[in-house]
Amino acid sequence: MKKALLGAAAVVVLVAAGLVAYGLYRKHEGRNIRGSSSVEFVTTQENKSKPNVSTPWPMYRFDPSREGVPVGVPADLRPPLRAKWFIRGKSLIEFPPAIGYGNLYFANSLGSLFAVKITRVRAEWVYRTGRCTAASPAVADHIVYMAFLNKPPCNATRSGLNGEVVALDAETGKVRWKVTMAPTESSPLVAGGFVYVGDWSGKLYALNAHSGRVVWTYQTGDRVKDGVAYGGGRVYFGSYDSHVYALNARTGKLVWKAGAQQRLGSRGTFYSTPAVAYGRVYIGSTDGKMYSFGATSGKLRWSHGTGSYVYASPAVWNRRVYAGSYDGTIYCWDAATGDVRWKFKTNGSISGSAVVINGVVYVANFSGRTYGLDARTGKVLWIFRRGRYAGVVADTVRLYLVGYGRIFAFFPRNRR
Repeated sequence: MKKALLGAAAVVVLVAAGLVAYGLYRKHEGRNIRGSSSVEFVTTQENKSKPNVSTPWPMYRFDPSREGVPVGVPADLRPPLRAKWFIRGKSLIEFPPAIGYGNLYFANSLGSLFAVKITRVRAEWVYRTGRCTAASPAVADHIVYMAFLNKPPCNATRSGLNGEVVALDAETGKVRWKVTMAPTESSPLVAGGFVYVGDWSGKLYALNAHSGRVVWTYQTGDRVKDGVAYGGGRVYFGSYDSHVYALNARTGKLVWKAGAQQRLGSRGTFYSTPAVAYGRVYIGSTDGKMYSFGATSGKLRWSHGTGSYVYASPAVWNRRVYAGSYDGTIYCWDAATGDVRWKFKTNGSISGSAVVINGVVYVANFSGRTYGLDARTGKVLWIFRRGRYAGVVADTVRLYLVGYGRIFAFFPRNRR
């Protein structure tokens, strides 16, 4: 009897200890750090220059800073919107297209890269690889750059897999050059004559944009899955080793390395493509947080938790940061402090990245809806019952929305 009582008491103590430990874990996990508008926050941000008229949306997140906020879009291209036409992508289109030279360039899950002539709504050429894809192409100087993963099965993780980055003539689809590396799902960044991509071996590559020659590489501790952002002569990216890196863009030399917050259990990893704005680097993490690091120092300036993973890349506009979470919520944070300005609960988890066009933030979720919200208030302006991963892109005439396996073209409803 005595032994039984002692055993029961021991169980009670263990349960109590477990509850205390879990409480401490949750408290530590949810700890937010508030930022300051007077520390490493530059409000005199340079005005963006308009893109080349021949490439109205040249790469993932629009430009090298990856802010997800285009310029040169007509002011009337905002809700209410009406669909004019759509094209079929043959299978899942997970990432949004690039736009240039009168074409939409995008890849599907079967490993086919399409160039679709906008005025004819038909494919000009198709480059078929049979490889898995999880990236957007980039276009520059009449060349299309695309990153490819391994051949199916697409969820394979064994060693020895390879991927490639391919450069093709934008008008004909003819291959200019091809570089083999580990599987890569890093949407290419084209800046200063270089093409930057990361791969599953944990390397970041700087390739000569004209020849494909490897100029330099930098090795991290785990996979590099996100796209690379550029600002002030540096490139910024995250790794699955729980760190964010800043490198000299021309030499690959490390400038700084910063980590996700320490926590009980595993630390957060970085799939989200960073955005560079206001002297800060903004990036989401699998620990459910949005982070703001000083672009010059690498010091953590603020962090704020959501209810689940933040795979989405942030959009930065009007001193605010926008991103969706797997908890199904779209968040708007103050870019300086990390304070939540507003949030909107959708009906499904969000992994696709936000885009802000003419004061409207667009986000799609796993329930197959795309939302257009007032970027200042979070008020719903428009809902389209298609979408899942990618959001929207635009040129000087239309807005394009990726609806799983189709791309829809929208015009303002009141435009004739």
